[in-house]
Amino acid sequence: MPSTPDATTVVRELLELTSWQAFDIDADGRVLAGHDGLGSTQLVEISPDGTRTPLTDLPSRCSGRYLPGRRQVVVQHDTGGDELMQLSLLDLDPLPVAPAGLDALTPLVRDPAHMHVLQDVAADALVYSTNRRNGVDMDVVVRDLVTGEERTLYDGGGYVAQTVASHDRTSVAVTALSLRPASSLVFLAGERAVGDGAVTDPDEHALHHSAAWTAGDDALLLASNHDREHTAVLRIGLDGGSWEPLVTDDEHDLQLWAAPDASAMVVGTLVDGALELAVHETDGTLRCRVDQPQPGAAEVVWASDASRFVVTVSSSTAPSSVSSVDARTGVLTPLVASDVPAHVAERLVVPTVHRVPTPDGEQVPCFVYRPTREVPEVAGASVLVVHGGPESMATRLFNPVVQALAATGFTVLVPNVRGSTGYGKRWYSLDDVDLRLDSVADLAALHDWLPELGLDPDRSALWGGSYGGYMVLAGTTMQPERWAAGVDIVGISSLVTFLENTSAYRRAYREREYGSLKHDRELLERASPITYLDQLRAPLFVIHGANDPRVPLSEAEQIAAALAARGIPHELKVYDDEGHGLAKRANRLDAYPAAVEFLVHHLQRS
Repeated sequence: MPSTPDATTVVRELLELTSWQAFDIDADGRVLAGHDGLGSTQLVEISPDGTRTPLTDLPSRCSGRYLPGRRQVVVQHDTGGDELMQLSLLDLDPLPVAPAGLDALTPLVRDPAHMHVLQDVAADALVYSTNRRNGVDMDVVVRDLVTGEERTLYDGGGYVAQTVASHDRTSVAVTALSLRPASSLVFLAGERAVGDGAVTDPDEHALHHSAAWTAGDDALLLASNHDREHTAVLRIGLDGGSWEPLVTDDEHDLQLWAAPDASAMVVGTLVDGALELAVHETDGTLRCRVDQPQPGAAEVVWASDASRFVVTVSSSTAPSSVSSVDARTGVLTPLVASDVPAHVAERLVVPTVHRVPTPDGEQVPCFVYRPTREVPEVAGASVLVVHGGPESMATRLFNPVVQALAATGFTVLVPNVRGSTGYGKRWYSLDDVDLRLDSVADLAALHDWLPELGLDPDRSALWGGSYGGYMVLAGTTMQPERWAAGVDIVGISSLVTFLENTSAYRRAYREREYGSLKHDRELLERASPITYLDQLRAPLFVIHGANDPRVPLSEAEQIAAALAARGIPHELKVYDDEGHGLAKRANRLDAYPAAVEFLVHHLQRS
C-alpha cells in the first residue's frame, strides 16, 4: 500500500495544478480560453463538442479575443512580464497543428517601448489604448483591420481602464482612473458625446466600472457606488443628468456583465469574498439565478446573441474551471476543469469567515484556513496572507499558496484589512493617504486575536505580494515584537523610492492613494518600512521579478542589502523573466516551496 504523501510533496502538487480562464466565445459556440498547462497562461480553443486545440506557446502569458465573423484571434502579449502589451493576429483557418510561437503571429500593433491594451473588437476594426504618445497618458485608438489606418478617438490624458464602442460604432464610452483615491470617471468620445463628453463627475469620490451601452445607444449601464455606500447596477443618461437604480443591495457590492446586445445582464452579489450570480433583464427584473455548485470567485463572458455565457469559476477548494450557462434558465454545464488528485483534494480547506475586532472599534473581515491534519513541528503556528492592491480584496477563490501553507500544517488567516474593496465605500476609504498606517495597525489587531483561535502569537508570520508585500515589510519593521518571519513578494520597502521609480504612467494614480512626492514626503517616509529598519529582527524571504514595471526591483534589493548589513537571516530570489509577480509555474515551483520551508524553519517548535 503506498504511503501517504508528505506535506512537501503535496505543496509541490498544489503548485502544479493547472487552471482555466474564459476570454471569449464566438457565434458558433467555440470558447477562447486561457490554460496554464504549458507553464504560463496560453490560448486554447474549446469547440462545442469539447475538443481542445492549443493555439499559442509564447514566452510570456497572453490573452485574446475573437474577431467577430472571422476565424481570427487578436492576441495580447508582453515580454517577460513587463506589461508592455503588444497586439498580434492569429489565423485559425485552418487550426494550427502546433501551438503558435511569436514568429507565427501577424503583428498588428507593435512598439515594445510602450503598452497597447486591447479594449474592444469588431469584424473590421479593433479599439485599443496606448501610452505611446508620451509614455504616460493613455490615448484611445481605433484601427481599421482592412486598411491598417488608425484614428485617435481620445487623447485628453489620464489612465484608461476600459473602453467599449457603441453598437452603431460612432462613439466609445471610456472609463478612466480619476485623481481621487479609489475613484474612476466615465466619459464619451465620438458623435454621441454631449458637451465635453463627461458622463460622471471627475471630482466625485466614487467607483464606476463595467460600462456598457444600452440597446439604443441612448444611455449607459454601470456598476457604480455613485451617491451610495455599496456598488449597484445603474442606468445613466449620456449627459450624466439622470441616474436610475436597476439592481441594488444595501448590504453588498454588486458586479455587472452586460450582454453585447444589451438584452440582459449578469449581476454578481459579493458576499464575504464569494459571488452569487443571477441573470436580470436590463430593466433590473430578475430572470433567473445561476446554478452555482459552490461559492467562489467568477468572471463572465457573454455570447454575441446573448443566449448563453461562459463563466470562469474558482472556489476555495477548486482551481479555476470554465462552464457554459444557459441565459434563460441559469443551468450551468461544465466545459473544462482541472483534475485534483484525491490525496491532494483531501488536504484542501474550506475557510471559516470571521470579523476581527480592532482597538478603534472596527472589525476586519478575515477567512481562516485550518489544516486538515496536525503537523507537530508547526502546530499552533500561523501565517497571515495579505492581498495586494490596496484597492483590491481577498476572495474565496482557489489559492494554491494558501492551501500549501495549510497542507504544511499552518493555520492561515486571509484578512481584508481596511482599504480593501468589496465591503463598501467607507471601508475601502479607511487607508487613504494619511490613514495608511491604520491599515498596518489592523495587522496588530489580527495578531492579538490569534489566541482566540488557540494559536501561538510568538510563532506567526506575514506573507504578501505587491501591496501585500508592503504590509509584510511594514508589519515586521513597525511591529517587530509580533512577527517571527515574513515572505515579501514584489513588495514596497520605501514609498518614496517606489513613487520615484515606478512606471511614469502609474505614478499619479499611486500618489492619489499613498500621497504625493511633492506635498506628502514626510508622510511617505513615516509610512515606509525602510524608515524602521533599525527595529527589524524577523527573518525575511524576498521574491521579485526583474522586469517589474509597478514595483521596481530596487525595492527588493534595498531591503535585502539592509538585512545583510544587519546580519538578519534572509533570502532574495530574483527572476529575470518575470514582472509584477510570478506568472510562470517553473518559477513558482522554485520560489514558493522554498519560501514555505523558510517559514517552517523559523516557526517550528523550539
